[in-house]
Amino acid sequence: MEVIVEHLGAVQFEIKARQHTIISDQPIDSGGDDEGMTPPELLLASLGSCAAFYAVDYLKRNGLLRDGVKVRATAEKVKGPFRVDNFKIEVEVPGGIEEKHMKGLDDAVHRCLIHNTLLHPPKIELVIQSPVAA
Repeated sequence: MEVIVEHLGAVQFEIKARQHTIISDQPIDSGGDDEGMTPPELLLASLGSCAAFYAVDYLKRNGLLRDGVKVRATAEKVKGPFRVDNFKIEVEVPGGIEEKHMKGLDDAVHRCLIHNTLLHPPKIELVIQSPVAA
């Protein structure tokens, strides 16, 4: 997997993955133009869409209604160190499901790749590439 992020100016960035492009920006009160989600919102979008994928997959495999499934992902900014924490995932299944499927749906959402990545922090290597200034 790979994404390429390029600075567009001010606090705006273009993010490319395969043939897809999105913009990351900051709200106006943070010096941006509010033309895209902030990095923490993109993180929540990743978590929420991954949870939604696994929830819908479970419902589909079990022949249950999946139209209108909605996932709300929330988190808080905290300090010490400054980060996003206290994540919450809420899965809404409008058609309702029987009690016997609640655990299966819960287990399915817990298999989400992003959820598990956050629970088991990955190794992150930083490489800075720049010509040496004279």
